[in-house]
Amino acid sequence: MKTLAHKHDSHLIVYDADVIEHPGSFLFSPDYWSEQGAVTGTATGRGSVLFLDSPFGPAVLRQYLRGGWAAKASRDRYVFSGFEQSRPVAEFAVLEQLSTAGLPAAAPLAAMCAREGPFYRGWILMRMISGVMPLADLISKRRLDEDFWLQVGACIRRFHDFGVVHADLNARNILVSKTNDVYLVDFDRARLRARDHRAFSINLRRLHRSLQKVWPEPGREHLHACWMKLLEGYDSQTVSA
Repeated sequence: MKTLAHKHDSHLIVYDADVIEHPGSFLFSPDYWSEQGAVTGTATGRGSVLFLDSPFGPAVLRQYLRGGWAAKASRDRYVFSGFEQSRPVAEFAVLEQLSTAGLPAAAPLAAMCAREGPFYRGWILMRMISGVMPLADLISKRRLDEDFWLQVGACIRRFHDFGVVHADLNARNILVSKTNDVYLVDFDRARLRARDHRAFSINLRRLHRSLQKVWPEPGREHLHACWMKLLEGYDSQTVSA
């Protein structure tokens, strides 16, 4: 991909110039996509998400939104400390590196940081990973599938070998296809730190707690065995030089 930056007034857009010829703030407007009849679905969570049938193919548009106590001060504004340090631009940069390295994550299309005095708002546009479901929704069907858990562990190890420290590795940020292809998503606040084994261990402990929370009560006795298989897959993945 060929990444370029377009700055206009107080807006900075970074984008894949191989795909997008004319970047603009319209790319991040739900009203624009609605007027085009391109919105195919929505989702809520830590960000506001639209699923799109865009000219670039199936895509996901996410606005950065605060959760918890911080949302009481402002739902969608963050303190501005520079365009490069903004969450959308930083996440785009991480996704660009992951895409270039061939890791199973969503490829970035564009991101925008819109400065408003001492604050900013942000959006990111990514390619959609189609035909997948969150790990959390597959536990009942896959809890006896050893190869499945080995694949999940091996995928996480690939990202750690590349130096990715995920900010929120949980059972909903791991997507799996019907053929056990595994993807990681949501790289907001992710960092690249080669061989940061302490951070990688924290990632795994966070995932384990997440699985404990979402594991269905019927079949809960399989949790430990599945987790051990996940760790086996993680440990068996070839370490990058």
